Amino acid sequence: MRPRLFFAAALGLALTAGGRDAFDDWIAATDLPPLTVAVGTEVLARDGSLLRAFPVADGRWRLAPGPVDSAYLQELVAYEDGRFWQHAGVDPWAVLRAGAQVLWHQKVVSGASTLTMQVARLLEDGPTGTLAGKARQARVALALERRLSKEQVLDLYLRLAPYGGNLEGVRAASLSWFGKEPRRLTPAQAALLIALPQSPESRRPDRHPQAAKAARDRVLDRLAAAGVLAKDSAAAAKAEPIPNARRAFPALAPHLTARLFAGAPQGARIETTIDPQLQRAAEKLARRAVRGQVGQVSVAMLMADHQSGEILAEVGGAEWTDSARAGFVDLTQAPRSPGSTLKPFIYALAFDDGLAHPETLIEDRPVAFGPWRPQNFDREFRGTVTIRQALTLSLNIPVVSLTEALGPERLLATLRRAGATPTLPTSAPPGLAISLGGLGISLEDLVQAYAALARLGQPVQLSAEAGGAHPLDGQLFGAVAAWQVSEILSRIAPPPGGTPNRIAYKTGTSYGHRDALALGFDGRHVAGVWMGRADGTPVPGAFGGELAAPILFEMFDWVGPERAPLPPPPPATLLLPNARLPQPLQRFRPRDAAFAEVVAGAPEVTFPPDGAEVETAGQGLVVKLRGGQPPFTWLVNGAPLIVGSRTRETVLNLTNPGYVSLTVLDAQGRAAHRQVILRR
Repeated sequence: MRPRLFFAAALGLALTAGGRDAFDDWIAATDLPPLTVAVGTEVLARDGSLLRAFPVADGRWRLAPGPVDSAYLQELVAYEDGRFWQHAGVDPWAVLRAGAQVLWHQKVVSGASTLTMQVARLLEDGPTGTLAGKARQARVALALERRLSKEQVLDLYLRLAPYGGNLEGVRAASLSWFGKEPRRLTPAQAALLIALPQSPESRRPDRHPQAAKAARDRVLDRLAAAGVLAKDSAAAAKAEPIPNARRAFPALAPHLTARLFAGAPQGARIETTIDPQLQRAAEKLARRAVRGQVGQVSVAMLMADHQSGEILAEVGGAEWTDSARAGFVDLTQAPRSPGSTLKPFIYALAFDDGLAHPETLIEDRPVAFGPWRPQNFDREFRGTVTIRQALTLSLNIPVVSLTEALGPERLLATLRRAGATPTLPTSAPPGLAISLGGLGISLEDLVQAYAALARLGQPVQLSAEAGGAHPLDGQLFGAVAAWQVSEILSRIAPPPGGTPNRIAYKTGTSYGHRDALALGFDGRHVAGVWMGRADGTPVPGAFGGELAAPILFEMFDWVGPERAPLPPPPPATLLLPNARLPQPLQRFRPRDAAFAEVVAGAPEVTFPPDGAEVETAGQGLVVKLRGGQPPFTWLVNGAPLIVGSRTRETVLNLTNPGYVSLTVLDAQGRAAHRQVILRR
């Protein structure tokens, strides 16, 4: 008998082993559905919070789970699949229990579906009530557990579980039903999120609140009975109300986030530098600013940290869903007339070239530039004024005179070096009218240019994308010239209620009152405001000083303790009254008198060449000139360095590396200019 028993046992083991191998081969041959689950693109604020999320291509709200409350995860596993961490995808004990209950009660009392089997069903969108469907789920679940870790299986559930309507995944559900990330959930919230996937439509809180509450309370009772949740916590959770409506997903900075979304791959997590508190305040202020305004007036706003180049808040329109105001148009990007807001750059260039000083006298009288006879905004003339007064009062005649001396192309080149992209109305060369706003430039580009002015002439690329901001090459003008302009702008009277000397700012109003603007900066922040109609229709009575300036000052009030004063004057700044200035700087002379690009007998710098990089070796910069009538005055970055020189070759005491703007003036006020870079 013993040989027969041994043979039978051996045969049984062989059959068992063969069956196991065949079963393993069957599982290994399972055709799995795609395991990559598409999620919506997210745009994040600088603190990692959600600015805006976008649904996946089929319109479902499905997001990457991110951090999820550990208590919720523990309760989910305890309620749905207590042996999740031990079984291989199918729980044999749960199958035996469910079968025994059917035999004993003659009906289904509890299911045997594991979390992995639920993931299998969700991946394939398979049936739930048929034996064949259950068998398929079991096979896929077993195959999944061989391919994925438990954590990866749970992550798929957290992405795919349905929560009613077009909501999928725990994060979309938490944001929609509770208005919060699922990092910290109350026991009541966690229980509702456990209950909803079992019957997401019949338990939708907004449509079937009683069914939702009953299902949630059953989860709480079972968790308390299992000892996973304290009984008093479960009782208190039952008193928490059920949400009665879906909440809108976050949509801060809608115009900016839409631009970033358009250029990003599906499911990207786009990090930005937007400060969510400043952004909310800006959007609230924008809505308040247009309240009561007639004619579909809108507003655009932008604030940045000019030290880093990071954009902190950006409003493309007062209300992006307001079709009457063309809210869908991003007005930070739209080219509009800048009005008088370009004047500071003309004065900075004039200071840098030695054409003028803040205390230089200049004429504000009727004058013709060819056929064009510009007038001041109020159609009055002040006679002889200082450059400081001309900029403070935003007079037109003086700035056009300076633009003629500089050349309008110079202003365009400066804006482009600042990172802006101004556009001209025609293909003809730029005319003098660009000094008064006769070109197109976006609000974002204006703020970009003002950031360079705030940085004492050093341009920076502004960006709302994390890591996108960076310094730009070159220098627009010297630090002295930039500081002189900033100092004048800081002394302009603020709008009613504004703090004096708080910021350096300039307003602008375009021709026909189509655009009202205000740009300003302190020692750290730069901001701009535009108001008008998106279609360019005039807004009667709209002035930058009345509409845009109060908004600008309120924006700077938000930064609170982060306020930074404007910098002190650079060491080379010439702080003198008019009577003590070098004679050529006491009064500005028109182009045809002294400051033309080419004037007969004017001095000419023969060394160094314009734009050259010169090695000084710590010995100073040798300069040579011909022509002109001595004595000569040498200015460096707008400040006199040598006065009364009668030699045509001299050494300027310049040893520090960097950008230098040189100007030489002769006894008749005729000038020559060079811009060089010093190396050591």
